[in-house]
Amino acid sequence: MKMSSLKAIGFRAVRSLVTLLFCVTLVFVILRAAGDPSEELLPPETPPDIRQDYRVQWGLDRPIVVQYLNFLGRVARGDLGESFASDLPATELVMQAIPKTILLGGSAFLLATLIGMSLGVTAALRHGTAVDRSLIAAAVLGYSMPVFFLGILLILVFALQLRVLPSSGSSSPVHLILPTITLALPLAGRVARFARTATLEVMGKPFIRTARAKGLSQLAVILGHALPNAMVPLLMFFGIEIGLILSGAVVTETIFAWPGLGRLLVDSVNMRDLPVVQAVILMITLIIVLSNLFVDILHALLDPKVSLARTLGGAG
Repeated sequence: MKMSSLKAIGFRAVRSLVTLLFCVTLVFVILRAAGDPSEELLPPETPPDIRQDYRVQWGLDRPIVVQYLNFLGRVARGDLGESFASDLPATELVMQAIPKTILLGGSAFLLATLIGMSLGVTAALRHGTAVDRSLIAAAVLGYSMPVFFLGILLILVFALQLRVLPSSGSSSPVHLILPTITLALPLAGRVARFARTATLEVMGKPFIRTARAKGLSQLAVILGHALPNAMVPLLMFFGIEIGLILSGAVVTETIFAWPGLGRLLVDSVNMRDLPVVQAVILMITLIIVLSNLFVDILHALLDPKVSLARTLGGAG
């Protein structure tokens, strides 16, 4: 690997650390500015001296600057604190929730990619026809529909009216169906529009005309030449969509009582469980930053016209 590429990776890694620090700092300040967590975690009739004892135990009696420096010191050691509500390590609670979010997000991503790519490529091949217009209209409807509305609609139809699918829980694979569809359909609409644009751009290239002149079938041209080249810009799109999947998971997991990071975040915010909220935000930010870094490197490796240093924004 060239020295310029190593410098670019190092530059991006430092920039990622700065992004993590900024997000965690912002969340830390906002949570402390929102009020005293003991008001939510302790009963209203709790005596003032006991309430003060808990504030001392949680370190909330110290100046915010001291709390912040202590927090950074613990994070550097891999200690994200203990939950105010359960006394369990915040890291343990996050690690318990991550597999569920990965399962839901991964399932939704695969389903959205399958649906979106199929619709987008089909629309591009039928460009300007009624099929193209109908598919794009369906895609626009899909990504325009709010996740919370779509989730509630699916529950009303399939759980309450037809009674064929469960409305909440995670005890069996069947419980994954409705939340996966809820999270996947808006993403599928965005994938379809982007895939259509990318495919149209590639189909007009000279190498596509050359492949057709060689007598290759339409399917061979699409699978062997169009899609591999269209995937390069699609990779960048998918890197951005990781963050949108995680943000959509917050709503989806709450609606379907799916025990992932999103539901853990909402429950912790409602209880003002500061260590857990900070741990979840840190983990979500880390996932987004690492996924974008991976996509940038992969983009540079797949596209010979793009240098790794240029892609990562580094010098040289």
